[in-house]
Amino acid sequence: MKLFNLLFRKKNMANEIQEYLDKGAVVLDVRTLGEWNEGHSEGAKHIVLDTIPNNVEEIKSWGKPVIAVCRSGARSGQATDFLQSHGIDIINGGPWGNVDQYL
Repeated sequence: MKLFNLLFRKKNMANEIQEYLDKGAVVLDVRTLGEWNEGHSEGAKHIVLDTIPNNVEEIKSWGKPVIAVCRSGARSGQATDFLQSHGIDIINGGPWGNVDQYL
Protein backbone atom coordinates (compact mmCIF):
# COMPACT_ATOMS: atom_id res chain seq x y z
CA MET A 1 0.00 0.00 0.00
CA LYS A 2 2.85 2.40 0.79
CA LEU A 3 4.34 1.89 -2.68
CA PHE A 4 0.97 2.57 -4.31
CA ASN A 5 0.53 5.77 -2.28
CA LEU A 6 4.05 6.92 -3.16
CA LEU A 7 3.52 6.27 -6.88
CA PHE A 8 0.08 7.92 -6.79
CA ARG A 9 1.46 10.99 -5.04
CA LYS A 10 4.31 11.30 -7.57
CA LYS A 11 1.85 11.01 -10.46
CA ASN A 12 -0.40 13.65 -8.91
CA MET A 13 2.59 15.95 -8.33
CA ALA A 14 3.70 15.49 -11.95
CA ASN A 15 0.19 16.32 -13.15
CA GLU A 16 0.03 19.38 -10.89
CA ILE A 17 3.43 20.63 -12.06
CA GLN A 18 2.43 20.22 -15.70
CA GLU A 19 -0.91 21.93 -15.03
CA TYR A 20 0.84 24.93 -13.48
CA LEU A 21 3.40 25.14 -16.28
CA ASP A 22 0.55 25.07 -18.80
CA LYS A 23 -0.90 28.10 -16.96
CA GLY A 24 2.40 29.96 -17.42
CA ALA A 25 3.75 29.43 -13.91
CA VAL A 26 7.01 30.98 -12.81
CA VAL A 27 9.53 28.54 -11.31
CA LEU A 28 10.89 29.99 -8.06
CA ASP A 29 14.14 28.41 -6.85
CA VAL A 30 14.71 29.12 -3.15
CA ARG A 31 18.11 27.42 -2.78
CA THR A 32 21.32 29.17 -1.79
CA LEU A 33 23.39 30.99 -4.39
CA GLY A 34 25.98 28.21 -4.28
CA GLU A 35 23.34 25.57 -5.02
CA TRP A 36 21.84 27.74 -7.78
CA ASN A 37 25.27 28.13 -9.39
CA GLU A 38 25.68 24.33 -9.47
CA GLY A 39 22.64 24.11 -11.74
CA HIS A 40 19.08 25.36 -12.09
CA SER A 41 16.07 25.29 -14.37
CA GLU A 42 16.32 27.60 -17.37
CA GLY A 43 14.11 30.63 -16.89
CA ALA A 44 13.67 30.07 -13.14
CA LYS A 45 13.70 33.02 -10.75
CA HIS A 46 16.12 32.80 -7.83
CA ILE A 47 15.13 34.16 -4.44
CA VAL A 48 16.85 32.58 -1.43
CA LEU A 49 14.36 31.23 1.14
CA ASP A 50 15.53 33.58 3.91
CA THR A 51 14.73 36.62 1.75
CA ILE A 52 11.24 35.51 0.66
CA PRO A 53 9.46 37.72 3.27
CA ASN A 54 11.19 40.78 1.78
CA ASN A 55 10.17 39.82 -1.76
CA VAL A 56 6.44 39.08 -1.44
CA GLU A 57 5.43 42.15 -3.45
CA GLU A 58 7.89 41.31 -6.23
CA ILE A 59 6.51 37.77 -6.44
CA LYS A 60 2.94 39.10 -6.50
CA SER A 61 3.92 41.49 -9.30
CA TRP A 62 4.69 38.54 -11.57
CA GLY A 63 0.93 38.03 -11.81
CA LYS A 64 1.35 34.32 -12.49
CA PRO A 65 1.08 31.07 -10.57
CA VAL A 66 4.34 29.93 -8.98
CA ILE A 67 6.09 26.59 -8.56
CA ALA A 68 8.61 26.66 -5.69
CA VAL A 69 11.63 24.34 -5.91
CA CYS A 70 14.78 23.64 -3.92
CA ARG A 71 17.12 20.67 -3.45
CA SER A 72 14.85 18.26 -1.57
CA GLY A 73 11.45 19.92 -1.28
CA ALA A 74 11.73 21.04 2.35
CA ARG A 75 12.67 24.69 1.77
CA SER A 76 10.30 25.00 -1.18
CA GLY A 77 7.58 23.64 1.13
CA GLN A 78 8.33 26.40 3.64
CA ALA A 79 8.25 29.01 0.88
CA THR A 80 4.97 27.58 -0.43
CA ASP A 81 3.28 27.73 2.98
CA PHE A 82 4.46 31.30 3.58
CA LEU A 83 3.52 32.62 0.13
CA GLN A 84 0.12 30.89 0.17
CA SER A 85 -0.60 32.72 3.42
CA HIS A 86 0.05 35.94 1.47
CA GLY A 87 -2.45 35.07 -1.25
CA ILE A 88 -0.04 33.76 -3.89
CA ASP A 89 -1.12 30.85 -6.10
CA ILE A 90 1.84 28.53 -5.49
CA ILE A 91 2.63 24.83 -5.29
CA ASN A 92 5.65 22.99 -3.93
CA GLY A 93 7.42 21.40 -6.91
CA GLY A 94 9.94 19.69 -4.63
CA PRO A 95 13.46 19.14 -5.98
CA TRP A 96 14.24 21.42 -8.92
CA GLY A 97 14.83 18.41 -11.18
CA ASN A 98 11.14 17.49 -10.79
CA VAL A 99 10.18 20.65 -12.65
CA ASP A 100 13.22 20.87 -14.91
CA GLN A 101 12.21 17.67 -16.72
CA TYR A 102 9.01 19.38 -17.94
CA LEU A 103 10.68 22.54 -19.25
